[in-house]
Amino acid sequence: MTIDFHTHIFPEKIAARTIEKLENIAHVKAFTDGREESLVRSMEEAGVGLSVVLPVVTRPEQFATVNRFAQQMNEKYEGSRPRLLSFGGIHPDAPDYKAELRAIRNMGLLGIKLHPDYQETYFDDLKYMRILSYAAELGLVSVVHAGIDIGFPNHVRCTVERIRKVVDQVKPQKMVLAHYGGFGLWEEVEELLAGQDVYLDTAYTFGFIEDEAFLRILKKHGAKKVLFATDSPWSGQKESKAHLKSMGLGKEIVDGILGENAGRLLGIS
Repeated sequence: MTIDFHTHIFPEKIAARTIEKLENIAHVKAFTDGREESLVRSMEEAGVGLSVVLPVVTRPEQFATVNRFAQQMNEKYEGSRPRLLSFGGIHPDAPDYKAELRAIRNMGLLGIKLHPDYQETYFDDLKYMRILSYAAELGLVSVVHAGIDIGFPNHVRCTVERIRKVVDQVKPQKMVLAHYGGFGLWEEVEELLAGQDVYLDTAYTFGFIEDEAFLRILKKHGAKKVLFATDSPWSGQKESKAHLKSMGLGKEIVDGILGENAGRLLGIS
């Protein structure tokens, strides 16, 4: 089964204006309109069996609403093919981060999404370190936006150097660094992060990183710690899958990246 480890959708009533706003900020064009049914249709066309949906809590008071939406989505798609599987979200300024992480686990959500730029917090801030450490204790997967966000290119809160500091100090388990370890900072990723005990996803990577650089990082890091991801609606699932398959990797490596690695991390088959 192909698993897309990094996708986004928005509630029906705000999807259109949210996509328009983000397109204008980042000066890009989305591949879908950001609605749930559009992601499912994209999955059917691309042969993707499961998409992990990653919500971002941009204000602490959004916690209950965002995670209730995630829980309801998981209940709706349980046992379905194709299937959507939403993670939860938490803000670094959470009034009681331990209680909120326990609530996420008790809702049956398998992980959390952190976005230092949208949450206006540097990644090596103690608030993030504590969240990552306790999330690992609870067995939750943590997905982190890494590197440059094209909507905020001049202020990078999750640099490779900050990531490496967190890895060295916290040694977080089950941490996934989006955008292949750091969007637009792949030389630093190859030097400082490749080979560390973290996962890298391929979200919004193909077409931006040179294939040669992608393959060097893959070889140094190990293919079993790389997860197929698109950042849908910002990359096409069909197009991203085709790009990976065109790179001359063996079937075992491709199958691992497309789904087997993610399945092991999530504890699903």
